[in-house]
Amino acid sequence: MGLFSQAAFFTTVNHLKDLPQHGGREVAFVGRSNAGKSSAINTLANHVRLAYTSKTPGRTQHLNYFDLGENRFLVDLPGYGYAKVPPDVKAHWEGLLSQYLQTREALCGLVVIMDARHPLTELDEQMLDWFAPTGKPVHVLLTKCDKLSRQQATMTLNRVKLHLAEHFPFCSVQLFSSLKKLGADEAEAVIAGWFAQD
Repeated sequence: MGLFSQAAFFTTVNHLKDLPQHGGREVAFVGRSNAGKSSAINTLANHVRLAYTSKTPGRTQHLNYFDLGENRFLVDLPGYGYAKVPPDVKAHWEGLLSQYLQTREALCGLVVIMDARHPLTELDEQMLDWFAPTGKPVHVLLTKCDKLSRQQATMTLNRVKLHLAEHFPFCSVQLFSSLKKLGADEAEAVIAGWFAQD
């Protein structure tokens, strides 16, 4: 059975004081609002509607917890960089996001979703900068790689690898496609490794 096959909705959190005290470990997923985060989570869980995919980017505005069993949790974080939300809402979830990422002890790694056609945006770099001081690992999924030719996808992967090695050496990266179910095993192996660390 895969790590994500047991995934079930656990709770949703809108304030840091409400974060669950489960004594286990968490891996968080974050990405720009239309980079394919919900689709990636659903693909990993082999579940069509586990994470809510929306035609309207920016729907996830809370921290959504999914229980993977054995005191392991996946946390779906609000998408960033989507303009059509009121400024006070945006400020609230940016504060929630940065504090969660920088202070949550249970968090053992971060999966950053980037659209393979537009990786390493300014907001992606800002997210990696925010998280860097924690010293925790990051794994980048370059989603929607099926929209690129194989050659373009390989070139993009190599370019992102070089950039990360130079600026964010705690990051690993891979190609991923929810549509073609490509890269799920590789992603699962990385995340399972984080959960297994002492």
